[in-house]
Amino acid sequence: MEITDYIPKGFIQFIMVLTFSLLIGLEQRRHHIGESEDSLFGTDRTFTFIGLLAYVLFIADQVNYIPFLFGFALVGLLLGIQYFHKISQHGKYGLTSTILALLTYCIPIMVFTQPLWLVLSFIVSLMLITELKSRFIILTKKASEEDYITLAAFITLAGIILPLLSDRTISEEIPVSPYRLWLAIVVVSGISYISYLLKKFIFPRSGIMVTGLLGGIYSSTATTVILSRNEKLGTGGSQTVSAIMVANGMMYLRILFLAFIFNQSIAMQLAIPFVILLLITLILFKFVAGRGHIIHIDETPDGTMAATKNPLEFKTAALFGVLFVVFAVVTEMVMRRYGSSGVTTLAFLVGVTDIDPFLLNLLQHKSGIENTTIVLAILNATNSNNILKLIYAITLGSKYIRKSLIENFLILIASGLLISILIYLL
Repeated sequence: MEITDYIPKGFIQFIMVLTFSLLIGLEQRRHHIGESEDSLFGTDRTFTFIGLLAYVLFIADQVNYIPFLFGFALVGLLLGIQYFHKISQHGKYGLTSTILALLTYCIPIMVFTQPLWLVLSFIVSLMLITELKSRFIILTKKASEEDYITLAAFITLAGIILPLLSDRTISEEIPVSPYRLWLAIVVVSGISYISYLLKKFIFPRSGIMVTGLLGGIYSSTATTVILSRNEKLGTGGSQTVSAIMVANGMMYLRILFLAFIFNQSIAMQLAIPFVILLLITLILFKFVAGRGHIIHIDETPDGTMAATKNPLEFKTAALFGVLFVVFAVVTEMVMRRYGSSGVTTLAFLVGVTDIDPFLLNLLQHKSGIENTTIVLAILNATNSNNILKLIYAITLGSKYIRKSLIENFLILIASGLLISILIYLL
């Protein structure tokens, strides 16, 4: 038996109402510690009394809730009178404390009718939102009109359009359903969008390593290009190689995450190879980073987020959709004509393009491609993509880091090829 079995349920509910109401009141006391008592209707004790009043009125009638609702109206009336008095006397129009008092009144009905996790989530949300006022102001100053439009676009893509689409394949020649196509766009765009938001709002003036990490989640190829260009301009130095390795490590995590979303059996087979490759990138990062000091870089016109497109931009989503359909058709044709070997060869060729549409098409493929073939194809695509990034890096970067770039990329590419051979032989 648990200890709660020995304590009356009513007593536990009373303590919860008392504690939560007092916590909110104490927070209000701290929040208004420097203000005159004349402009406040109360803090710690008042909020506690509001919660206890609601508790008494709620237990008085738990069928029709008439006393509870009457008390809510009465407390609302008193708060309204106090609010208009505050306006007339002090010229302050803030409603936060008034609304918080009404929400405190609602705590008993939450405690009695909802599970504990939801009650705690409610209380934590009240406390956090109250205390994060300054953070919200800073966040609002950073956000632009385009950011809100972009957020609305993502909600439209994921919450409105996606559920309305059919999961039937378009035709025998195009083995893709509108739902699967749109789901791929939403998931990939969503991951890139999160990285985009982190870079813009949380790490706007981050160091080069954070830039490599977040950029790798966004796009390891684009990050490699941008860091190499910046290095040639004198930003980053030898630490650029470490940042590029970090970006490549994030590529493996990104693909593995996508695999777990779309095809868990493939993800389980990819887990060990990709974890090994991730560890190799981290070892390379530590080895190169140990040779020099980490240089701090600020956001510039050539910075990662400035140079990459908004992940929810219409052109970006449209291009992804077109590539997804094209790769679906091409993969089906290659599979029918050349079999598994054709698919793995195609994957190596695709690595010089945007590999996400191809990989997501493979992960959702239902035309008899064996799991081992899909795993090998994904490994081949990432290996080929690493070769492309090596070419970009040594072409766009300065001559001072070319040797280090070649050494590190060759180790990573050789490791990927070796793992592919072992999987093929086994």
